Amino acid sequence: MIRGIKFVSVPVKDQDAALKFWTEKCGFKVATDQAFGPQRWIELMIPGADTGLVLFTMPGDEARIGTAQPMSLWCDDVFATAEGMKAKGVEFAQPPKKEHWGTSAIFKDPDGNKFVLSSR
Repeated sequence: MIRGIKFVSVPVKDQDAALKFWTEKCGFKVATDQAFGPQRWIELMIPGADTGLVLFTMPGDEARIGTAQPMSLWCDDVFATAEGMKAKGVEFAQPPKKEHWGTSAIFKDPDGNKFVLSSR
């Protein structure tokens, strides 16, 4: 029986820049950083969460770099979280806005990948 999602992979060009972004600007912690073929296997954890993030591009998936990623990250206060991220230099493609279903914003990583930040 499936019990959860262990990690989600984010395709990146520059693993060092992505690692710096996710740890210094988004608050993730390094769970694993080791050699893995021509790349590194960089697995990050979200403090207090069960699901992680992997900064790795599967061979053949290079075209996915810089696109909208099919995931949404949640936080308690989208407006405050977005302000804190902007203060650290994170670019937002869509500022926080309230919808009938909740609040959301869209931010970019150094490769241009876009992620939804939303209320739970």
